[in-house]
Amino acid sequence: MDKAVNRGPLGIKHRWWVLLFIVLNIILVFFVKPVQPHIQVAPEKVGEHPLFTLPVIGDFYLTNTLIMLVLVMLIIIGLAWAVRQSVRSGSMEPKGIAGAMEALIEVIYNLTESSAGKYAKTIFPWFATILIFVLVGNFMKLTPIVETFGFIHEAKEGGHALQELWPGAYNILPGEVHEGEKGYLVTPFFRGIPTDLNFTLALALISVFMVQVVGVRAQGARYFLKFFNVVNLFKKPFFGAMDFLVGLLELISEFSKILSFTFRLFGNMFAGAVLLFLVGSLIPVFLQSFVVLFEVFVGAIQAFVFGMLTMVFMAQATQGHGDEHAEEAH
Repeated sequence: MDKAVNRGPLGIKHRWWVLLFIVLNIILVFFVKPVQPHIQVAPEKVGEHPLFTLPVIGDFYLTNTLIMLVLVMLIIIGLAWAVRQSVRSGSMEPKGIAGAMEALIEVIYNLTESSAGKYAKTIFPWFATILIFVLVGNFMKLTPIVETFGFIHEAKEGGHALQELWPGAYNILPGEVHEGEKGYLVTPFFRGIPTDLNFTLALALISVFMVQVVGVRAQGARYFLKFFNVVNLFKKPFFGAMDFLVGLLELISEFSKILSFTFRLFGNMFAGAVLLFLVGSLIPVFLQSFVVLFEVFVGAIQAFVFGMLTMVFMAQATQGHGDEHAEEAH
């Protein structure tokens, strides 16, 4: 029985490796002091010159979240290609990435079918796309390439001293510089896309707009009675006025979904990034790993919540409201 335990994935041999890495992390902290990063809400510009200029919007700069967005899209395309290759191989039992993606897609489709019924095929692509896109973006935020290397620039206030590693390459030293000395900060090449308010706002606008599109496709012009209910306004003035006011509240609620979608994802992911930065600059790496595991859980939950709410709102948009329900019952 002892031999069987040793050969298991959590056997004694593997525990010794874990203990070794913990000890090495403790020793490493005494030689390599962590640097507290510069925390900024807005994404940083990578480069001084704009990519192009639009007439009304103005200059368009390349930001580190935009670079991460391209990387996330390439990873999703790579996952799709890997699944396609696995399917084309003719294997009856998908394994690895293909098996994991098949299980995820099956769960998503079953949830959509149980909520949307005959409209599942219309709603499912949006639910799956948003969930996978946000999930990969949240997980990429936890990779070592985020907020670690980039262009060095002189800080207006504070900053850190530099250490030259080799010509053209520098390292930021821990501790802020003294008054009168030049301090430097790093503009990282990569930053998590959920920590950019532009990304979460754009995703929220797409989600809420497509809810209206699905509602119109399912109900036609009757869908707008949800917001401007004038059916009983002249037949039953009192109740008609109440229905009209309720419709206006529904319209306000629809706009509030944009704010809810935007700031829920942005707030949770940005707070998680700040927590990781602060914990990483204060305690050893092996203790920070527990916070990383917690952020993996939070990132998965937030991706599921964003996609699930979009699917539920789309399913609700396909159903009639008020008098329409009564007419369908008769």
